[in-house]
Amino acid sequence: MSAISNAVGFVLAGGQSSRMGRDKALVPFAGRPLIEHALSALRQAGLPASIAGGQPSLAAYAPLIADAESALGPLSGICTALASTSARLTVFLPVDVPLLPCSLLQYLLRHAQLTENPITLTSVNGFAQTFPVVLDRSVAALLRQQLASSQRGCFAAFQAAADSLGQPVTVLPVESLVQAGQVAHPRGLPACRWFLNLNRAADLDRAELHARPIIA
Repeated sequence: MSAISNAVGFVLAGGQSSRMGRDKALVPFAGRPLIEHALSALRQAGLPASIAGGQPSLAAYAPLIADAESALGPLSGICTALASTSARLTVFLPVDVPLLPCSLLQYLLRHAQLTENPITLTSVNGFAQTFPVVLDRSVAALLRQQLASSQRGCFAAFQAAADSLGQPVTVLPVESLVQAGQVAHPRGLPACRWFLNLNRAADLDRAELHARPIIA
């Protein structure tokens, strides 16, 4: 798919992976490390893909934006990535959600482009999901202010940034998008499974079970 104008994607890979016990980005899933799954989703959505944070070895997979403040959490990685690009829209995807279909990223990006909303994300079963998220460049300085004020929770920082701009955070219910035929999983996996985070070895086992129809 051709690249989308004035938009880029970043995989957030700067976490400590303490619950997994090893670098999640390199954990194998369905025959490939998680970092490859995340980068592939962004690229299939038509985005130039880079990595925000993570070990230097990840530079073998895509351009790596080092985050000197990675201990502050994913908001630091987001701020560092935003500072590295002049693109108007940036899509952020965690490294540990390999069941997420690229069609959802494509729809979020199209919606953000058409509406010019500053922050666009989704909900599933009525619960807003912090990621994936599409951020307009207008929120970069505001998120940096939140990080400097010790507000390190991403969702709260998104809300504060949107409030500062006098606009709401846009939350799109995934179930409605599926029913309308706007997004779909390539193998029919239900939306409630798309957002499974692989934080522990047990999560990896669950994801492999869910993915069996996909990788068979």
